[in-house]
Amino acid sequence: MPFKKSLPPWLQKKWVKNSLTVLVFVAIFLILRAFMQGDVIQGKAPTLQVQSITGQPLNLQALNQQGKPVLVHIWATWCPICDLTKGSVESVANDYAVINIATQSGSDAELKAFAKANEMNPEIIVNDADGQWMQIFGAKAVPASFIIDPNGDIAFVEVGFTSAWGLRLRLWWARISHE
Repeated sequence: MPFKKSLPPWLQKKWVKNSLTVLVFVAIFLILRAFMQGDVIQGKAPTLQVQSITGQPLNLQALNQQGKPVLVHIWATWCPICDLTKGSVESVANDYAVINIATQSGSDAELKAFAKANEMNPEIIVNDADGQWMQIFGAKAVPASFIIDPNGDIAFVEVGFTSAWGLRLRLWWARISHE
């Protein structure tokens, strides 16, 4: 008969087991988050002068000169988490400057159709067909959100799901901490 040792009574309580389960999931999440954050850039934001899929010029540095923070959001049409965050980004774009970079997601025409079908503003969507901007920003996963403060510095980076309130709070903080 194999040796079987029972667990201490305190470890057999349901609340302890549930707490340990939550702690394990939080640890896994933090480990994955560290990997997803990867080698994202810090410090000054790169020079970003691009055109939207409709031909609208978008210039990060010019937007920063208006004294407000800017959200640079990198996403993909094939990403299920990006699908969950697109409404949040569109909502934030009503109040803040946003450059919405669609990486490795097809042609401009395909992105225009996607934007129309998903009620997205094509004027702020940039086609990053070859993933160049994703590499420049150092993102290993999408969605990746970069909050650029009014001085042109990267104030916050969020890789993975984030809410509209989370984005708004970070943008607000980036603004007030530089006033």
